[in-house]
Amino acid sequence: MPHHHCSSCSPKIESHDHNDHHDHDHSHEHNESDLRRELVPLSITVILFVMGLIWQKPLQNTPRAIAEYAVFIPAYLISGWTVLTSAGRNILRGRIFDENFLMTIATLGAIAIHELPEAVGVMLFFQVGEMFQGFAVGRSRRSIKSLLEVRPDKANLKIDGEIREVAPETVGVGDIIIIKPGEKVALDGEILSGNSQVDTSALTGESVPQTVREKDTILAGSINQTGSLIVKVTKLFEESSVARILDLVENASSKKAPTEKFITRFARYYTPVVVFLSLAVAILPPLFVPGATSEQWVYRALVLLVISCPCGLVISIPLGYFGGVGGAAKKGILVKGSTFLDALTAVKTVVFDKTGTLTEGVFEVTQIAPYNGYRQDELLTLAALAESQSNHPVAQSILKAYDGAPRVADLFEIAESDITDYEEIPGHGIRAQVKGMEVLAGNDRLLHREHIDHDTCNIQGTVVHLAVDSTYAGYILIADRIKEDAAEAIAKLKQAGVTQTLMLTGDNRVVAENTADKLGLDSYQAELLPEDKVEAIEHYLRSTDKKSKVAFVGDGINDAPVIARADVGIAMGALGSDAAIETADVVLMTDSPSKVAEAISVARKTHSIVWQNIILAMAVKALFILLGAIGIATLWEAVFADVGVALLAILNATRVLKES
Repeated sequence: MPHHHCSSCSPKIESHDHNDHHDHDHSHEHNESDLRRELVPLSITVILFVMGLIWQKPLQNTPRAIAEYAVFIPAYLISGWTVLTSAGRNILRGRIFDENFLMTIATLGAIAIHELPEAVGVMLFFQVGEMFQGFAVGRSRRSIKSLLEVRPDKANLKIDGEIREVAPETVGVGDIIIIKPGEKVALDGEILSGNSQVDTSALTGESVPQTVREKDTILAGSINQTGSLIVKVTKLFEESSVARILDLVENASSKKAPTEKFITRFARYYTPVVVFLSLAVAILPPLFVPGATSEQWVYRALVLLVISCPCGLVISIPLGYFGGVGGAAKKGILVKGSTFLDALTAVKTVVFDKTGTLTEGVFEVTQIAPYNGYRQDELLTLAALAESQSNHPVAQSILKAYDGAPRVADLFEIAESDITDYEEIPGHGIRAQVKGMEVLAGNDRLLHREHIDHDTCNIQGTVVHLAVDSTYAGYILIADRIKEDAAEAIAKLKQAGVTQTLMLTGDNRVVAENTADKLGLDSYQAELLPEDKVEAIEHYLRSTDKKSKVAFVGDGINDAPVIARADVGIAMGALGSDAAIETADVVLMTDSPSKVAEAISVARKTHSIVWQNIILAMAVKALFILLGAIGIATLWEAVFADVGVALLAILNATRVLKES
């Protein structure tokens, strides 16, 4: 068998010891070649096993049953090699009592009492269960892979003036790659020449294409749109943000959930109890019960040993979580480990950042209020002309609104050349001469500074006031647009039993209040600096009871400290922000806040499936231990029961994947 040491039955061993990690990695890689590697030994074992069963009598009739051993022992070693070596390795490391040890003792005992087919059967069914788990794990990994369609599959490497298509993994730092228009960027690098528009939406969730030019950094997974770029590679593929995310998901199993830890503890007490119980069954009756033969009781003790191997249980739990992680991934939610799936089930308080999380983070004109006889279209035209030379986001949003508005025929036919004496007044706004008129565009302070009469002092939000030749002309209000599904997201969380929804923002109080009202949030805190947000989260953490958890949803870089501090840190549309990926426990691939409620529901479903698996396995186990102890069940029923439990658990775990 390939040496993927009992991946399903031993995550509990793995979690304590990083040296095991290399043994463990193979278990998740279930592609075609691995499958062949597993099927070949398995098929050989099955053939030998079946031959041995059919011709068992003639084989036993050879001197000292040598032919029987010749058929079964190779089958036993081929199928059981991983279990035997794992048991040996763990004993050397001082961790004796695990299920590998249980199975080894049980099967060696079976050989000792000349029950060879049974020894082979135990190992064989164990490997079959393993393989099923491999399939399920492979499936959830594939759904994660397909989710991350951003993963580039080829790079155009330039070697000695020739361009060759190669796999991104083979490109080194310092190599030169060419990125043609329309292609996916294969590796992180620095642009040596060329400029282009790049779509980074897969990485950052930002829908606006970024303009890149020489010396800029470009990230793997983004899509080059307009120009051809020559790029010098700065990071190996495995270190690029795309690869890191794939990696985070694949190593999800390294962060254990409490229920899995329960199994770890469980095995630590369970195995010695079973071993000593079996010893007692083997030794005591022959000593104290008249007519009891050692052989009969040793056999029963061995049956007991094999029956109690908790493989079904140990397979089913990590698998339930893996199903959950995979199911969430299909929905565009990356959960970085079973621990966080468990934590999500207990979330009662959800705290949102405002800009970019509940709102688009895009400023747009939401109101045009003309005064003193001006019309809306005239006001917008004047504002656009005055702001036409500024690249401030506010100016940009006015120009965007102007581009989209119908042109005003009867207002002055004005070209940009008619704008003269343009000056920016820092902290106030802009003064410009437009066709001989003096146009002022800016904040309230500008109006006061220029002594312009107006009665609109306390408009809240980002506002641009306009005046023409010292007469107030009106104002334009610019606000951050609330995301389409934000209100629905809050409602869904309430349905899911979240008791508090809160918002933190650096924006001013009125904007915050307005947003909170529209969305139906329980409360908000405004005008916060990043460190104030951390304090706010700490306050919520202190004020909620021990059992319930606080989640924070933010959109990246400036929220990283808060994401790290919350019980469950959720980064939204934040694939490009390394800081958020590193610190978040859950990464939402899209920018929709309604994914938060989805994440909670996947977590709850996973949680119930894991517990169903635990209860099922324990019940079946208890029943067969009882039957084994009174001599009704043989090794065979025990093995089937265990494999059966494992298979049922696997099917149950894949439900989380299916329904997504």
